[in-house]
Order: sequence, then structure tokens, then C-alpha cells
Amino acid sequence: MAEWLKRGAMADQKAAIDRKVRETVEATLADIEARGDAAVRALSIKFDGMDRDSYRLTQAEIDRCVDSLNPQDIIDIEFAQAQVKNFAQIQRATILDTEVETLPGVVLGHKTIPVQNAGCYVPGGKYPLLASAHMSVVTAKVAGVPRVITCAPPFEGKLAPAIVAAQAMAGADEIYCLGGIQAVGAMALGTDSIRPVDMLVGPGNAFVAEAKRQLFGRVGIDLFAGPTETMVIADETVDGEICATDLLGQAEHGPDSPAILITTSRKLAEETMREVTRLLEILPTAGIARVAWENWGEVILCADDEEMAQVSDHIANEHVQVMTRDPDWFLNRLVNYGALFLGPRTNVAYGDKVIGTNHTLPTRKAGRYTGGLWVGKFLKTHTYQRITTDEASAMIGEYCSRLCALEGFAGHGEQANLRVRRYGGRNIPYAGRAEPLEAVA
Repeated sequence: MAEWLKRGAMADQKAAIDRKVRETVEATLADIEARGDAAVRALSIKFDGMDRDSYRLTQAEIDRCVDSLNPQDIIDIEFAQAQVKNFAQIQRATILDTEVETLPGVVLGHKTIPVQNAGCYVPGGKYPLLASAHMSVVTAKVAGVPRVITCAPPFEGKLAPAIVAAQAMAGADEIYCLGGIQAVGAMALGTDSIRPVDMLVGPGNAFVAEAKRQLFGRVGIDLFAGPTETMVIADETVDGEICATDLLGQAEHGPDSPAILITTSRKLAEETMREVTRLLEILPTAGIARVAWENWGEVILCADDEEMAQVSDHIANEHVQVMTRDPDWFLNRLVNYGALFLGPRTNVAYGDKVIGTNHTLPTRKAGRYTGGLWVGKFLKTHTYQRITTDEASAMIGEYCSRLCALEGFAGHGEQANLRVRRYGGRNIPYAGRAEPLEAVA
């Protein structure tokens, strides 16, 4: 049975925290819906210290941000976006329209149609997370979305040049300097100055994630992407330094970011905890990472690989890094996660920033029922049907008539019976009498 060598101190308080977030978001969205731009402006001033007549950036502002970056910055952003675009194009090529004659004269098919308006949230309150622009905007454009707008908060009270440049280089059609609930609410609900979108995507903090949850139904969403979660599954083939580094590398996202080690080696578990303590003395972002580790960090000792897999699937973490003697065993065994990082040569930071897979991933156990953001999230699969012969229409109609009678749907039945009369030449009564056709001989 799994043994917890360390538990998160805040785990039992999660429900109360979630309730406060839920109430705050509900009230804020109601204010945005009622007052529109005025509410958005008040919230932006209060939370981001940003007061503007229009929160949409002008082309001149965008150009200044791009020009402020050094040439290597531009090269690096272009490289990262090229990797994301390439993998998204590979994925898009697997999604095909189809049309098939399933019975003589009966043609069925589907078309994939892109969402027409997508709103991409790019978090940047604590760090200028320009990578989120690649993941959302580039992917949406590969899918063929005609209008892609972005919202990112100011960084330390000013436009974040790298984020703005990344949004522009990714192909965003409109760029707004807005963060938090007010950004998500404005994109989904619309205001006098912001035309609403059909779909919201992108990661964010607990308030952003809750806002997306409450807005789901009015608009589509990619998934519930709350605070970053990371898990390391490891055995004695690696050491404590690499495990501790990979845990703290994600814990720095925020003070509510869980970081979990699952291992079959007590020695590695203890060594990792010592390394965490050491690294927290020298890590520049230790102020955040330490709180996350103390409040949400866990170390779980398991008997064997199978138990590690069971615990991992139960937790269903966002990022799962596997550093064991046989990582592919976990690739074939695990079923609940956001993304896998197999072997010590890769890590979550590669996926976050540059390697090409999408970093917007399910959190809070959502990996049980959805994967992460990908080009397919921006595509809608719409079916159609065509019947090309009188005989096929009459034949399908006879089956449909009897099935409608079983359900008592007389109007549905008459839709079928009308076709049987017209195309099959059968003199059958009006379906309102609820008399089903006799079985086909």
C-alpha cells in the first residue's frame, strides 16, 4: 500500500478555497455583464494598475514591442512557434472529412469546420508567459479560425513586450492588454468595444479557470486549465537532484501549484526531499516555489511500478514525468494525465516552451475525460446525409415509421410515411393514427 512520506498542508482546505474563488468569479462576471466596458476598466485599474481609454493595442504599440526585442529573442520565438505550428499541422492532417455510401442510395458524411471566433488568454501577471501565445494562437490559426483575439495582463504595470510580440508573430487579429476574470469575461460576454468570441482557450490561475467554467455553455472552452500541476514518477535509475529540479521547476508557477514525487525507492524519496531543501536556498523563484512545495508538495512511496501507475492515474495530474528503467511501460499503462514526459532527457519545461506539443493541459483530474488543447479543439465535426434514390428513401422510411410508432412520435412518423407514399408508391394512412407499417417482407 502506498505510503505518503510528505503530504500537502493545504489539501484539506481545498474545498473552502474553491468556494471563495467561485463566489468571487460569479459576482465579477455579473458585474461585467451588467456594466460592460466600465466594469472591465474598473477591474483592470484595481488588479493590474492599467487605465486606458481602449485596452486594444494599436499597431504602433505592437510594433514598438516587437522592435524592443533583440534579434536573438525574435529568432527564439520564431523557432518555438515553428515547432508548435509544425506539430499542429501534422495533427490537422489526421482530421479528415469523410463521405460514404452506407447503403445503396444512402450517403452519410461529416465536415470539420473551424470555430469562427476564438479568444485566447495568455497569462502573464507573475511572469511574462509568452509561450501561451504560441500554444493558443498558432494552433487556432492552423485550424483555420478566421478571428483570433488575445488578452494578456500587463507585467509590472506596463505592456510586456515579449508577450505582445509573441501574440503578434503568432497571428493574433486583435490584441488586448487585459488580465484575469475581466479579460475572460469581456471576451466571452462582449462589451461595447470587444466583440464576443465563440470559444475561450488558454491556461490561467484559479480565477481564470473558474471563470471559464462558469461561462461554459455561453461559449465553448478548451478545458479547465487551473494552477500548474507536476508529477515525477521515478525509480533508482535517477538521482534526487534531477527529481528535485523538475519538481521545483514547475512549483515556481504559483504558490498553489502541486508538485508530487511517486517512487519505489525510499532512498530516492529522502534524497529528493533533501535536494529540494538545498535548491530552495539558491533558486531565484524560491519565494513562490517554497510555498507551493510546503503547502501542496507530496512524496509517495509505492511498492512497484503497478502501484505507481495506479496512484498516478488516481491523481490524474497535468504533467507526468517518467524517469524509470522502462518509461514506455508507463506510456502503455497510464490512462489519466495531461501530458507525459518520458525519460530524463526530456522535461516539462521543454513541453512548456518549445518542443512543439501544446502546454495547455487538463488539471484537477480533468485528464480523466479530456486531453489538452490541440488543433482539433478549434474544429467542429458536423454531419450531413443525402439519399439519392427513391427506393432508398422508401426503405429507410419504412423502418423509421415503425420505430417512431414505438416511441409514440406521430409527427416524426409522418415525416417517414410521406416519403414512403411519395417514393415507394405505398398507400399508407396518416401517421396521426399511430398505426405502424407492417414489417418488410
